[in-house]
Amino acid sequence: MANQERMPVLFIGHGSPENAFESNVFSQSWSALAESLPTPKAILSVSAHWTTSENWNRGATAVTAMPEPRTIHDFYGFPEHYYEFEYKTGGSPELAGRIRDLVTDVRIEEDSEWGLDHGTWSVLARMYPDADIPVVQLSLDESLSPESHFEIGKELSKLRDEGVLILGSGNVVHNLSALSTETHPWATEFDSFVKECLISKDTDSLLGYERHPDAEMALPTDEHFLPLLYVVGAAGDNDPRFLNEMIFAGSISMRCVVYGD
Repeated sequence: MANQERMPVLFIGHGSPENAFESNVFSQSWSALAESLPTPKAILSVSAHWTTSENWNRGATAVTAMPEPRTIHDFYGFPEHYYEFEYKTGGSPELAGRIRDLVTDVRIEEDSEWGLDHGTWSVLARMYPDADIPVVQLSLDESLSPESHFEIGKELSKLRDEGVLILGSGNVVHNLSALSTETHPWATEFDSFVKECLISKDTDSLLGYERHPDAEMALPTDEHFLPLLYVVGAAGDNDPRFLNEMIFAGSISMRCVVYGD
């Protein structure tokens, strides 16, 4: 891929699939963000909703390599038109191969079955509604340490000089069993802890997030947090900028982090 303007790196707190279909503060901010950025040649998304493990029969970490990824409706209990929506963008076998070449810390296997889950398309439907930019997804290997996720992000940072927008999609705080009309103090505390780690570039504390006293409540499982580690790894020395600094429904951080814009 030819060099072009260095692309930023984004972490988007994606929240509910509703944000793909409703005009609200979250979806509007994603649209405005895309308008402020250089147009990517391709997008690499690391979504909370594709987890794999060392027992996965194609390898522990996977990248979508099909030319036309399907739209995955990986949620339930929403209106019918949510399930009828298709984000009909192309994939990029070329980019998938490039990712395999770049990442040496772990083995990357090409996948032809997954597609784009709602962690990816619910955000991109607002950022790039014309669906005219190729997209690939990288899975989250649940067997890796936080340090390994971070190191993969560092290896992927070279893609920024090749016109690729690296997108992490998850939530800094994500506890669906604790949804409430009142914001839980532990949600605010953990979200603030992560913000301070990012501002001070305290990578050691960020990678040790499980030791925080509120981590167990903020992240009963960590798949929504892990995409942030890829983003921080790929960000290098760039300073963070924040969007949507709020807790939704008491226990979901909608914080977005932008590097290098």
